Amino acid sequence: MENNRNIILAIVLSMIVLFGWQFFVAGPQMERAQRQAEIAAEQQAAADAALATPATPGQAAAPAAVGTATFATRDEAIAASQRVSIETEDLSGSINLAGARIDDLRLKQYRETVEDNSPIITLLTPAGLPNAYFAEEGWVPVAGNSIAVPNAQTVWAVEGANTTLTAATPVTLAWDNGAGLIFRRTISVDEHYLFTIRQTIENRTQGDVALYPYARVIRHNTPKVANFFIQHEGPHGVLGNNNLISKKYTDLQKDMQATYENTTGWLGFSDKYWATAALPPAGTPINARFSWTNTTGFDDYQTSYVETTPVVIAAGATAERESFLFAGAKEESVISAYQTEYGFDRFDLLIDWGWLWFITKPMYYLLTFLYSILGNFGLAVLAVTVIVKAIFFPLASRSYASMAAMRRVQPEMKAIQERLKDDRPAQQQAMMELYKKEKINPLSGCWPILIQIPVFFALYTVIFISLDMRHAPFFGWIQDLAAPDPTNIFTLFGLIPWNPTVLPIIGGFLHLGIWPVIMGITMWVQMKLNPPPPDPTQAMIFNWMPVIFTFMLGTFPAGLVIYWAWNNTLSVTQQWFIMKRHGAEVNLLGNILDTFRRKPKPAEQTKS
Repeated sequence: MENNRNIILAIVLSMIVLFGWQFFVAGPQMERAQRQAEIAAEQQAAADAALATPATPGQAAAPAAVGTATFATRDEAIAASQRVSIETEDLSGSINLAGARIDDLRLKQYRETVEDNSPIITLLTPAGLPNAYFAEEGWVPVAGNSIAVPNAQTVWAVEGANTTLTAATPVTLAWDNGAGLIFRRTISVDEHYLFTIRQTIENRTQGDVALYPYARVIRHNTPKVANFFIQHEGPHGVLGNNNLISKKYTDLQKDMQATYENTTGWLGFSDKYWATAALPPAGTPINARFSWTNTTGFDDYQTSYVETTPVVIAAGATAERESFLFAGAKEESVISAYQTEYGFDRFDLLIDWGWLWFITKPMYYLLTFLYSILGNFGLAVLAVTVIVKAIFFPLASRSYASMAAMRRVQPEMKAIQERLKDDRPAQQQAMMELYKKEKINPLSGCWPILIQIPVFFALYTVIFISLDMRHAPFFGWIQDLAAPDPTNIFTLFGLIPWNPTVLPIIGGFLHLGIWPVIMGITMWVQMKLNPPPPDPTQAMIFNWMPVIFTFMLGTFPAGLVIYWAWNNTLSVTQQWFIMKRHGAEVNLLGNILDTFRRKPKPAEQTKS
């Protein structure tokens, strides 16, 4: 009987485990795999259409490079196809005649490191490499129409003698579909980062032809991102009434597809300092899509749009359509100029100014103005901090005045706490009467500080996202304000030949330069302006906080750490001056020395 019960119990438990696994694990995995397969099938059926046309709303983006050969190196991938060179003051690269893709682009004004011989930044990379990243334009036939249109495998021919795209000389590519349609694509680029693509179709058939223009930016595999909440890195765009759309790569993997129909705007990918964006003419109605697949062993991200109104080419006529591609550095002045000149909807949001953009942008303009005067971005940061501190001096004065008043009555507060330590309600009542008698509002010191927080956070954001800070030198050993302080106390500043940051788990905390240490000291001194709180737990937290922040900021950009240290120094000076002016005793040195004095144990106190 006992054995039968155990057998039944085992069967029941096994069924629970089996069905639980099916419901919570295997089922969702199968549904996700099926959904991904459906998307891939739709993409293959779309025959290189970037998005569904209005006539076929269920279709999706085509796969970026299905069947593309793989290459060992970038040079090998570039040499594998015929190309048209790109050469401007800011850009260098080439256009792949197979597919007429812009897939080889480097930024000549920016290098990977501060070294003079460092390679210039590579932005776009051909298909067939693990980090492929490219843009392409094309046409989508009306549903049910078998018109041959150019695709990723189409080899275009160069028309005319010009085989190098420069700011002064556009290039024209042509392809004959062999059925009465001749496609031409004239590509031009300005002196910075904006490509203009003018597509024309010559119709030599006996009937009208309708095609939908599309564009897309494709990225293979997930790039390394800082993943810091201040700045977005990933699929990005502004789509009409949908406003700003910012998606993390991980979120897009979960959603797999996000479609925005009958909208306007632009979309692409945003990195910390660089970006790409496909842009139809301002106000053009489009269907836009962000998508992800992984059908060939690598992540394939796409941002794409197709215009909702077809281009109709009458028999014997020629029609054209213009679109744009931004591919380059996120230079604020350049991006703002494009927005003004071409009317791109909120194109300035290509730079992530954050929620406090109405404070962040003016702060950036002030910072760049001071940079133009001082000639050093680090000095500009210090100057902006001084200006902001001066503007908020009246508020800070009120805050510190309230703190000074609290210090004056601190002996009476301690006496009340000691006398009424066993009666909390009476203690609180006595405290309120003391505040009323001395005309003190304990919260009045907090509000001025709270008002200042958004402004200083906006300044912090500007320093973090600013391209101007990248590779900008300061003084001494700081040659790149956007990189961590290169010194490290754990290697005795280079005397010990080892790299502690490679250690598992704790390695990330073992890079601690001189400036993070200075920042930690200034934070610690600022806290010592006030006597330690009576509660031992609070006192311990306050004592350890500077240490924790020192290690946290050890790998932060040096510019941010210098700003923080300077801000702390100004705060200490400001607080000391205001509190002395209001008659409060500021025994900074005594508070610091008390930290190192041996505190008597309870038994010793009782004995004495």
